[in-house]
Amino acid sequence: MLSRLMNLLKACFRPRSDRFIHKNADTGGHQDGLLWYKDTGQHVNGEFSMAVVQANNLLEDQSQLESGCLSTHESGPYGTFVGVYDGHGGPETSRYVNDHLFQHLKRFTYEQQSMSVDVIRKAYQATEEGFLSLVARQWPMTPQLAAVGSCCLVGVVCGTNLYVANLGDSRAVLGRAIKETEEYLAIQLSAEHNACIESVRQELQLLHPDDSQIVVLKYNVWRVKGLIQISRSIGDVYLKKAEFNREPLYPKFRLREPFKKPILSADPSISVHKLLPHDKFAIFASDGLWEHLTNQEAVDIVQKHSRTGSARRLVKTALQEAAKKREMRYSDLKKIDRGVRRHFHDDITVIVLFLDSNLISKASSVKGPNISVRGGGINFPSNTLAPCTTPTETTG
Repeated sequence: MLSRLMNLLKACFRPRSDRFIHKNADTGGHQDGLLWYKDTGQHVNGEFSMAVVQANNLLEDQSQLESGCLSTHESGPYGTFVGVYDGHGGPETSRYVNDHLFQHLKRFTYEQQSMSVDVIRKAYQATEEGFLSLVARQWPMTPQLAAVGSCCLVGVVCGTNLYVANLGDSRAVLGRAIKETEEYLAIQLSAEHNACIESVRQELQLLHPDDSQIVVLKYNVWRVKGLIQISRSIGDVYLKKAEFNREPLYPKFRLREPFKKPILSADPSISVHKLLPHDKFAIFASDGLWEHLTNQEAVDIVQKHSRTGSARRLVKTALQEAAKKREMRYSDLKKIDRGVRRHFHDDITVIVLFLDSNLISKASSVKGPNISVRGGGINFPSNTLAPCTTPTETTG
């Protein structure tokens, strides 16, 4: 009787962000405090490893791995889709992207009967338009939703091509074996959109020549309009449509002068990489990882250890670095709860995709089971919003 009562109390007081975790065959991961991980799994093109550590009160990072048919019709093509969505201002946009982007991609793949840059771009556009219409519908009840957004990093392995699309400052890095030296070279596959990068500031200034305040140095950090670090995202509608940059939006998000054209963009940078036998793995991660590790450090960690647990090992190394910067022990950092933890590091999501060249050469024609894994093991009922929270200062 006592154990039943304790279980009931635990269920009642479970933290909000864990409320919809389902322990089913799809997730198959493990929880260790604020860390969720799936040490190993199979996708059509090889193996994978995933890990997520929470820092915010509500987990703002969302992620997914989908492998099998990349179309709404089982005729194919077949391959693997990876998505890392780093939310800011709240978790609503990243959750929305997690629920809709891959479905749009499958629809456009079916329409065009193949995977392409155009299919991926259309999927991003449809996701952005869907979230914009949600903000418009919710505006009378939840106006602060206009100030919530998400970075959006996607990788698609289809045939011998690896497509990488990005909005914001998450990053994809390839690990390539160098035959002569037995070392691994880190090759960055994604372009980033963060105002700390000079070329991004120049791009913004070219797009907005009449606005001397388009990028502002604030607290020693470059920000678009003094508000947000990233220049491209899904959501952040308050900087894309002037009609959502007014009362009752909180004053800190409202600009003094109305704008005539969108300040932020939802047009992703997309690259196509022809996979070669010595391309061994790709790391997809939110900027929480890259704040603490260089591309080469991350590739070396994956290469020098067993494949099992690669993502968790990367997250742990990043947390050890975060603890070292604050002159504290890693064991003490682990004791700090969500919310307060955000003062030490960001939410961190890592997906390591191992690439088997034998499987890649056959994968687009070989039908396999569909695999679907959500980072954190969290599946939220579709069309639900997170409990409304006051958006924090958006860093992107």
